[in-house]
Amino acid sequence: MLLLTCPCCGVTAEETEFAPGGEAHLKRSGPGSSDAEFDSYMFNRKNPRGVHFERWRHAYGCGKWFLAARCTMTLEVFGTYPAQTVEPPAEIVAAIKAKRPDWEGFA
Repeated sequence: MLLLTCPCCGVTAEETEFAPGGEAHLKRSGPGSSDAEFDSYMFNRKNPRGVHFERWRHAYGCGKWFLAARCTMTLEVFGTYPAQTVEPPAEIVAAIKAKRPDWEGFA
């Protein structure tokens, strides 16, 4: 079971209070993009064994979206941060590196 902390309202709760929203930090394809770019955006997602960045919504709380870094093997949550963040904050990257020294980094 995941325990997530909403960075918007500060509530820590089980994952059942939140709604998953898929992979975080996707490059959106807009008007003028090629068919290959749009196809990649729509259908290609990472499915890593290990550290993964995801979107979550505090469905039964403040209702706001946020991002989370977690391990898909152990369900360990390294941290959460606001959805408007372009890349993971340094403290979350440091927490991941401390527990997973072989992690190749955010890409």
